[in-house]
Amino acid sequence: MPSFPVSIAILSLLQAVLVALPQARPAAWAESLRSPWWAVIPAGSIIVVIAIVAATPGSATVLSYLALIACPPLAALALGWLIRGSQPPWALAVIPLFALAWASRGALAGESAAAAISSLACVTLGWILASSVPGPWLRWGIYAMATIDAIFVAAELLQGPNAVLTAAAPGVELPRLQVIAFGAARMGFGDVFVAATTGALLAADRRRQLTAAGLAAVLGLAFDLLFFVLDTLPATVPVAVALALTQRLVPEEPDGPLEVRSRRPA
Repeated sequence: MPSFPVSIAILSLLQAVLVALPQARPAAWAESLRSPWWAVIPAGSIIVVIAIVAATPGSATVLSYLALIACPPLAALALGWLIRGSQPPWALAVIPLFALAWASRGALAGESAAAAISSLACVTLGWILASSVPGPWLRWGIYAMATIDAIFVAAELLQGPNAVLTAAAPGVELPRLQVIAFGAARMGFGDVFVAATTGALLAADRRRQLTAAGLAAVLGLAFDLLFFVLDTLPATVPVAVALALTQRLVPEEPDGPLEVRSRRPA
């Protein structure tokens, strides 16, 4: 098993990869659902999940089953249609990935397969959100998520419920897809969700997307150095800062990525 510094560095780089991975895809169906109110989902997801798990620890098992059921088909959609260079037959790769995650649960290979499924599922969830929320509002939703994450960690409101959620597992030794585990390190589902959502938000402008991915990698690895003095860090923060810096460093095209995508035919 790799050491904690190596493990957390790999997970931070995974976040950067998820920023770079989504491609712009038309979503005409989202026009009827398009609303700035959906921007509350990133921040709201932290508040709701932590509140539910803190109030009823048994709900963590329910959430583990929800992830087990939802993540594989969402990951298949990402593999077959949403990631850069995707091809429909790639969707079938979810089957051996799930088999490996199940057969090698607790081993590095199984953790890697489970992390791949959960991360790819977040690409699909991020694409749905980016297709339904105007770009400026979604940016503020990402910033709000990172802010609340940091506040919860600083106030030690996140650590207890997060430990319960991380430890929860479906029956018969099925893989845990509600947490991203690799070696000695763990990340929450929201940490990869925010990275994939940022990638989907910037997907129509490859230059800005790659800039954000590079910044996320550098900032994430630098942020990890704080583990020498802290036990828990809000991993959403480097991604949000990378998005904010990209907004400042790389000018946005006249019609932003989401607006362009929303007018394309399906």
